Amino acid sequence: MKRAGNADLPLHYGYVPPWLAERMAKLGLAVVETMVMEYGSSEVLSRLSNPFWFQSLGAVMGMDWHSSGITTSVMGALKRAINPHAKQLGIYICGGKGKHSTQTPNELIKVSESTGLDGNYLVRCSKLSAKVDNTAVQDGFHLYTHNFIVNTKGQWTVIQQGMNADTRTARRYHWHSQDLQSFVSDPHTAICGANTGRILNMADARADGSRSAIMSMAAEQPRPYACRNKPFGNARSPRCAG
Repeated sequence: MKRAGNADLPLHYGYVPPWLAERMAKLGLAVVETMVMEYGSSEVLSRLSNPFWFQSLGAVMGMDWHSSGITTSVMGALKRAINPHAKQLGIYICGGKGKHSTQTPNELIKVSESTGLDGNYLVRCSKLSAKVDNTAVQDGFHLYTHNFIVNTKGQWTVIQQGMNADTRTARRYHWHSQDLQSFVSDPHTAICGANTGRILNMADARADGSRSAIMSMAAEQPRPYACRNKPFGNARSPRCAG
């Protein structure tokens, strides 16, 4: 699977002013419409999976500062602008920030009902991509926003972001369904960002032995442990049973 990498951003709070959000939505729709006409929906997903291209898109749309908000504001604007024209463009954007991210499975099922795509498969891809970056890659960043972009061909891109409360930074992760082979063995083509020290990456191919051992232990059926009373001098050991 192609994984485009990630980006570390300063964690900022607050909201985009309504006038800017409206302009971002209009411009974002114009950019996507043009790309679909010139290159097709597949190319839109491929470009969105590139963290550098996405950063440039945010700057063009008006978020021209280096901030964690470029992820949430750009994806929020694109979702509001594109989804009303999803049938014409062949692109659907699901999920979002906070509680909106938990609605991704329901939104994907609705998309599948209108397009004929395999909704259960898309939901599985959404959950697994989030699980890998939130749990399998233990880098100190915990996801708080998750967007799943899918076209009518069943191709998809995930853009999600994690927060590190200690360093007050956010890290953005990009996924692309192209050449999908495995979610747990080297799913990333690159992991780019400031060095935060050694991390536990269970999605690395070198962790195959550890993954196999964990799965083996999880499949075990432990037997109840019991021990008999044995004399110890004039006393007996306490009865024990597990």
